[in-house]
Amino acid sequence: MIYLSLQVWPQIFSIARLPPSHSIPDWVFQSSFFSISKMADELSIVAEQKFVPLEFRQEPGWRAFRVVGTLDFGLTGILASLTSPLAKATISLFAVSTFDTDYLLVKSATFEKACECLRIAGHNLD
Repeated sequence: MIYLSLQVWPQIFSIARLPPSHSIPDWVFQSSFFSISKMADELSIVAEQKFVPLEFRQEPGWRAFRVVGTLDFGLTGILASLTSPLAKATISLFAVSTFDTDYLLVKSATFEKACECLRIAGHNLD
């Protein structure tokens, strides 16, 4: 089993869906953390909820955990060690990966339960 240190972020995030032809809006860059994914049929943006205009289709109310440290690309089971305990507790999640690490977002309503599940699974939350 893999045990990870997780940084808990206080911000509330929103996951927005924009038309694929939309340019990246300026409000994105105001967020302390953002992730942008573009596909042929959508432009998805994760950003602090307070910056996402209501005119865009979105799923608000997400809290974030950041895996502390830099993860080697050869490591396996990182996300599984986080997602399995949450799945067993029927907690929905949204995962974002960067070059260095992984981020896990859960709905604010299930955040405390997610923290408890991750601690029981052996992860350290800061």
